[in-house]
Amino acid sequence: MSATTSPATAIERYKMLIDGEFVTSQAMLPVLNPATEEIISEVPAATVEHANAAVLAAERAQADWARLPAIQRARYLREIAAAIRRKKPLLAQTIAREQGKILPLAEVEVDFSADYIDYMAEFARRYTGEIIQSDRPGENILLYKAPIGVVAGILPWNFPFFLIVRKMAPALITGNTIVIKPSEETPNNACEFAKIIAESPLPRGVFNLVTGDGSAGAALAGHPRVGMVSLTGSVEAGTAVMHAAAPNITKVSLELGGKAPAIVMADADLDLAVKAIRDSRIINTGQVCNCAERVYVHESISGEFTDRITAAMQKTVAGDPFAAGVEMGPLVSQVQLRSVESAVEKAVSEGAKLTTGGSRDQRERGYYYQPTVLAHCRQSTDIMRKEIFGPVLPIATFTDLDEAIALANDCDYGLTSSIFTRSLDSAMRAANELKFGETYVNREHFEAMQGFHAGWRKSGIGGADGSHGLEEFLQTRVVYMDYDTKKK
Repeated sequence: MSATTSPATAIERYKMLIDGEFVTSQAMLPVLNPATEEIISEVPAATVEHANAAVLAAERAQADWARLPAIQRARYLREIAAAIRRKKPLLAQTIAREQGKILPLAEVEVDFSADYIDYMAEFARRYTGEIIQSDRPGENILLYKAPIGVVAGILPWNFPFFLIVRKMAPALITGNTIVIKPSEETPNNACEFAKIIAESPLPRGVFNLVTGDGSAGAALAGHPRVGMVSLTGSVEAGTAVMHAAAPNITKVSLELGGKAPAIVMADADLDLAVKAIRDSRIINTGQVCNCAERVYVHESISGEFTDRITAAMQKTVAGDPFAAGVEMGPLVSQVQLRSVESAVEKAVSEGAKLTTGGSRDQRERGYYYQPTVLAHCRQSTDIMRKEIFGPVLPIATFTDLDEAIALANDCDYGLTSSIFTRSLDSAMRAANELKFGETYVNREHFEAMQGFHAGWRKSGIGGADGSHGLEEFLQTRVVYMDYDTKKK
């Protein structure tokens, strides 16, 4: 394989995994490489019947799976994690080819996914119920933590492999079974994961995979035998899932969009702030819901900061995801490229000043967009209020911390936020007053598996990771147990 060329292979025709068997569909969907615009695979377009078969298979498997001691379920998970590590090169290349993610980041995604499974497996002996004090003599009140049943996991395309395990691992360790539906933009890695599952000793039906477009996701979200729908995606997708789940009162857990503010105070370490914000903006070509989407800089340092972040963005090396030294690949699709292009054009028409970038990267092929900085942005404009999901950084100024916090909070979203300051007082005020599920102080936007990734407002319902994320996949059962205190 050339060090600067994406690996070329014949078109792969994948299958779905339902009840331990690989199945296909009459209709197939093409999958493109966003760096070359070439068709690299075809996947089945699942029908309502496929979705129903997958849910019923998961339901049949769930009771026996839940009866296993959690420590036994953990052993299955650890075997899957070990298999992921063995197949890291294939999985990373698959992700890079279908999503445009640079290969080193795809490798990190695979490693982190295997670690995440092992981390969740550790909860086998750690999640607990309660004994509650009773008002009556001769009575114990026992609160059990029980699995919900069948979980439907509906995935986005930006971290497609990690999101499989972020939903699967906590679901399975707590005794649920699962049906995964990947994005139609990036299904190949999920199909490769299904091969790992099929080769593992995991009982049939515990994990199922259906591929296809939004109609397959809607069939899962609206299925009466699904106990919980876990979606990562856009606000529009979350709204559709809630609507589909509503007739069955199905539990939903939603991680949706973000418009993360980064506040740069006058006393900030500018070297740190520039690097962290730039890194947060270009990771995965800006297609990350929690990365810095808008910057508020104190007016006294706005010129210096803008010059330095502009220079840093200009130095970003974009290109083939498989090439050495490349920091940023293409956007995932033509649709995403047009969306980013339109957002920048509108911002400029509304008075924002381009300091670098602002157009497509001139290449013969691929959905590339230049790293872009927009200065003098007004709070009322779309570029400061709507999610961009591309390598574009809009900048506005503020006069004091009160104004910065007010501007940051003036948003429909509430996923992540950050502040750069040397002042403990400023950091603590931001930690307490920013209305976001996560706040980062003097660091890039990226969460830890032992934390809790949860959005406020339109950024979601529920959350993922850590012990609190595990709780999403459990429900409570309370048993009132009376006994005769006089009997000997």
